Parts: sequence; C-alpha cells; structure tokens
Amino acid sequence: MEVLERALALEAAGAKVLHLELGEPDGPAPPAAIEAARAALAAGATHYTDSRGLRALREAIAADTARRSGVAVDPDRVLVASGTSPAMLLVFALLVEPGDEVLLAAPHYPCYPNFIRLWGGTPVPVRCDPEDGWRLHAERVRAAMTPRTRALVVASPANPTGAVQDLASLEALASLGLPIVSDEIYGGLVYDGARAPSALETGAPDVFVLDGFSKRYAMTGFRLGYVIAPTLETARTLQILAQNLYISASEFVQRAGIAALAEGEATLLAMRERYARQRARMLEGLARIGLKVHAKPAGAFYVLADARAFDRDSRRLAFRLLEEAQVAVTPGIDFGEAAEGFLRLCYAVSDATLDEALVRMGDVLARPR
Repeated sequence: MEVLERALALEAAGAKVLHLELGEPDGPAPPAAIEAARAALAAGATHYTDSRGLRALREAIAADTARRSGVAVDPDRVLVASGTSPAMLLVFALLVEPGDEVLLAAPHYPCYPNFIRLWGGTPVPVRCDPEDGWRLHAERVRAAMTPRTRALVVASPANPTGAVQDLASLEALASLGLPIVSDEIYGGLVYDGARAPSALETGAPDVFVLDGFSKRYAMTGFRLGYVIAPTLETARTLQILAQNLYISASEFVQRAGIAALAEGEATLLAMRERYARQRARMLEGLARIGLKVHAKPAGAFYVLADARAFDRDSRRLAFRLLEEAQVAVTPGIDFGEAAEGFLRLCYAVSDATLDEALVRMGDVLARPR
C-alpha cells in the first residue's frame, strides 16, 4: 500500500505510473452480475438477509463447489461474508486462542499473519523453495508442528507465487491431522491444462474452504466471499460470530453473486485465456531484463521474480523502480522473509501496460547503481 500511495502522489504531480502492484483483475465483472445488482437495488433489495447469506446464493455456491471439486456440500455449511477476508477472520476467531500457533507457507499473502495475531495467535512460516516451484511439503510442516499448533493455512493457487498444490500434496498435508484453512480464492485461474484441486477432495474431516467472487469473476469491489465449514456445528458457531460482527452481506451484492455463478463462466474463460498469454509475455520480458523466475507460476496472476542480482533489499528496489521508471511493483518482503530480494508483479494488465513497464524497468536496471 505504501508503493500505491507513493504512486498516487506521483500521478497527482503529473507522472504516468504503470501499475503492476495491485492484485486484482483489470477487466469488468460479468454483465449479468452488474445487471443483477442494478435490478436488485431498483427492487429495494437493500435490507438485512439471513446472516448466513441468501439461501439461493448458498445453494448456488454449494452446487458450484460440487461441480468443480466433485464433493457434495450442504448449503447449510456455507456462510456468506462481505469478502473473503472477513470470512477468514471468522475462521481464525473460531480456531485460535492466545498463544496458539498457526502454520503457513512462506512466502504467503501478507494479511494471514495479521489475521492470526489479531486473535492472539502466532503465525509460524514453513519455508518453500523457488527452485521447487514453491511447493508446501508435508514433512516440513510436520517438523514445524508443536503441541500449540492449531491449524495449517494452505493457499492454492497461491499469492504471491502462483504455486498450485496437487491432490497428492494436499492429501499428505491433510494426513497430518491439523485443521486446514484452505484459501481457494484463485481457483479456476490455472494454466497449461493444470487443475487446482480443492482441499475438500482430500476427504479430511476438518477443512475450512475460503473462496469468493473477487478474482474468478473480477468482482473485487463487490466485496463478496464465503467459507465452507467442515460441519453444521462449526457453521453455526461461525454464524453466531458473523451475527455479532457484521450481521449480513449486502443483499443486492448477493444477488449479483447468484448471477455470476449462473452466467459468469464466459468471463472466467476469457480472463484465463488472456492471462495465459500475459503470463508468457511477462516471463519472456522478465528474462530479457535479467529478473529470474525460478518456476513458472501455474495459477493466479502473479510472478514472483528474483531480483537479488540487482538489490537484495526488495523494498529499496521497488521504490527505485517507482521513482526512476515510474513502474509500481510489490516488494517481496511484504510476503515474508522467504521472499526478500524478490518482486511480485501482476500480469492482469493490458499488453501496452505490460510491454511499456518491462521496457522502463529494463532501462533502470541496466543503469549502474
């Protein structure tokens, strides 16, 4: 956010900043979702709903999950929230007491540790290696477990690495016996014929699936997400927490979610096809300017590029590129010590933005420091 705020200041002064730091699709939401929100507002759908979410939406989410994973889901295990982050906060509130530990892959989404600490827990990173495609290995997780370990966070496809865990890896992680908090928000955004299986497919008894509409349907501003709880009992506890913390998600936004699930597949397919091309374009350009990518990202829309040949301080390098090239990128340190010396770049941008950004960065990196 500091990079973004400085970029905005530069733009206010007349600069043309190219944004590769923001983690959101650059295209529009499905037309049906936009129209559904408009129609719902016009019809007066501006009131509280069931705290779990509209029954029709929860049924649609359960059906979509079953279609994608092959696992039947009771709609009463689905809790809709105003974004996936609030859903994640509810899950950690349920699982974490002060002094508890939660394991997570490193690098990782920057907010995971903050969500854990909010409830008095301690995030424990489990290092993943770039040369290994940033895979999360069960033996490393087992070695990090202590009597205070309460859960494991798994993200697949992952931010910032684009890593995808195959089913065998997920089954090995599930066999450790920990509750799994599975962040599947980038599900569906995978390439080269890959598939990102859901943690539900492991058959483990204690899986919390976090998902939403922001990435798959380009609906970041709608703020609509959900959690699938492992049992009706845990769903009820999450519901009580939700009733106290935010009551319910906006009704007209939930109506948009129903429409996205019903008619948004074309938007997803078009995004995935375009991002596959953009990924190839970015990987080729990064290699040309000397930023190394150890493993091609299999999903999401990010590349975590090794910039240690230019500067091991990723924050310093990110701000240098912003000031001198007027290209905004995310410093790797935001994603934990394991990503220090790396830069995260988002390729969900136009061809023109991507090409110009690569030229500008290459010009700056070619200069002596």
